Amino acid sequence: MEHSGSELYPSDIANILKELDEDELKRAIPLIPDRIVGYVALELPDRYFHSVIESLSDDKLIEAIEEMESDDQVEFIQELSRVDGAKALKLFRGLNIEDQRDIQKLLSYEEHEAGAYMQTEVFTAKEHERVQDAIDRFSKLKRGGKIENVHTVFITTEDGKLLYGIDLDDILTFNFTKTFYENIQESEEHFEPIKAYDKEDIYRVVEYFKKYDLSVIAVVNSSGILVGRITSDDIYDIINEQATEQMYNLAGVDDEAEEDEDVVKATKTRANWLGINLFTAILASFVIGAFQETIDSMVALAVLMPIVASMGGNAGTQTLTVVVRQLALGDISHSDAKRIIKKEVAISLLNGFLFAIIMGVIAYSWFNIEMLGVVIGLSMVINLFMAGLFGSLIPLVLKRLGVDPAIGSTVVLTTVTDVVGFFSFLGLASLILL
Repeated sequence: MEHSGSELYPSDIANILKELDEDELKRAIPLIPDRIVGYVALELPDRYFHSVIESLSDDKLIEAIEEMESDDQVEFIQELSRVDGAKALKLFRGLNIEDQRDIQKLLSYEEHEAGAYMQTEVFTAKEHERVQDAIDRFSKLKRGGKIENVHTVFITTEDGKLLYGIDLDDILTFNFTKTFYENIQESEEHFEPIKAYDKEDIYRVVEYFKKYDLSVIAVVNSSGILVGRITSDDIYDIINEQATEQMYNLAGVDDEAEEDEDVVKATKTRANWLGINLFTAILASFVIGAFQETIDSMVALAVLMPIVASMGGNAGTQTLTVVVRQLALGDISHSDAKRIIKKEVAISLLNGFLFAIIMGVIAYSWFNIEMLGVVIGLSMVINLFMAGLFGSLIPLVLKRLGVDPAIGSTVVLTTVTDVVGFFSFLGLASLILL
């Protein structure tokens, strides 16, 4: 949405509202102008949305929705549906027919498709339209508040097929008395648009924005007809959501459940992963139990044992985090897999040798037992090697299988580093010290 220099942004207003208590919030919301109150509601955390709905009449909510761009209208209706489905349907039916049609069109797309994220409000001009006529039409629409954030004029055929995308600064260099087609033919510039298909995966569209440094992209259907546009602010939201989801997945929690105020729901999703972690911890305990006699004969082993597993776990987490993030950013291709594995294993091995020497000296100085430092040093090299190998291998394999590389990676990695750490340390102790 557009912003006037004399006004606060919706995000600024949202930050102010978050500082208020519930009663103050309900008194403040009706004072927000209709044309931005919907945007303010979307800027607020989900737990505030119910307060916004309760503080405004149905008529004011309908006016607020009609002031929003189509993609934001859809987001508002979807959010309201989660809070109060009956009210969402009632407000939807109160909107004008054009807005209802746009919302239904965007909702017809699957969640991962580009069409679900586009705006239907697009300023277009026909290829044989005179530039001055298009500028006059644009000016009228702009003054009437019918269009916002126009960076590019999309040129189409009479039947709506996308031909060109021309930035506003390029249009200023055109001869206004001639048609767009004539100006394009006389220009040395190329105006072929970068476009996305409405059924295309949204994460491919994100890559277009990164690769070509776009502020807007045209969206066409399978016939090449222009159906909408996606702007950079929506792409930023998608990138942030993706990053948040990955962080939660690495921690074994669900992003939707965590945003919900329902404590029971969040508890259940966390309990699922904690249950898996409990199983892996029991597995590691079995390894320890197999060396019970070894531990009983030398107390120092019980003291030093957690250090090996902890160092392996932390080294593996470092590798895992780096690889998962690079995969998300598209910095790793299929041909890069071997290079990444070699690099991460090399880093882990170098750190393994470094801390093996440090911990070996500490262990010998601490317990004054010959060869104890060698045992823990060798064990640490082995475990950090496995941490680097599996920390890079697990997300790459999951990605190859079409699974989010963040999901389940930490559980598998922790199991590997715990089991290998305990087994190598206690196994070497049995062979060398006893």
